[in-house]
Amino acid sequence: MPRAIVLHRGDNVATLIDSGQSGETCTLQGESAGEVVLLQAVPFGHKVCVRATPAGGDVLKYGQVIGRAARALAVGEHAHVHNVESARGRGDLAEGRP
Repeated sequence: MPRAIVLHRGDNVATLIDSGQSGETCTLQGESAGEVVLLQAVPFGHKVCVRATPAGGDVLKYGQVIGRAARALAVGEHAHVHNVESARGRGDLAEGRP
C-alpha cells in the first residue's frame, strides 16, 4: 500500500513516499491521517490531492500556496504540472498580471 505525507494540517496535497498505481488506497501520514484512493498512477515524490480543490483554487503544501489548480482537482488525483500552475517565482503574478 503506498503512503503519502501531509506536511501541514491545512494542506490539500500530500507527497507520496512510495509510488502508487491507479485504484490503490494510499495511507496518509504526518499532520493528517486517513486514506485516499489514487485516481491515476502517482510517482514517488509527486503530490496527490487530499481535498477537492476548485479550478483556480490554491494548492497548499507546507501550509503555503505553491500553485493554483488549472482545473478542478478531485481527491486522489495526481497534482502536478499538468493540472497545477506554479505560483512561486512568478513575477507576473506579483505585479497583478494574470
